Amino acid sequence: MEEIGSSSSTPLSNHKKTSLLSRIRKGCLSFAASLQENFRYVKAFFIGQVKTITARNEKEASEAELEASKMQVEAADAAEDIKNRLNKSD
Repeated sequence: MEEIGSSSSTPLSNHKKTSLLSRIRKGCLSFAASLQENFRYVKAFFIGQVKTITARNEKEASEAELEASKMQVEAADAAEDIKNRLNKSD
């Protein structure tokens, strides 16, 4: 009887390990997406600052700020897309 009980618990523990590894993998990928988003956000900020400082007139400064904002939104959208694809793969 003990053999039956121990053999039936093995698949369950393997399932738990797989589930745990899957959650860890998704968590790591989500974290990597967040890091990438933050890097792209900071990069956009500095590019916008440099372009604003080197702008020759007010129009160029406005365009630089708009471009930086657009880059930041794109970074957030890309990270959100990656996280949504990870969640849909459940």
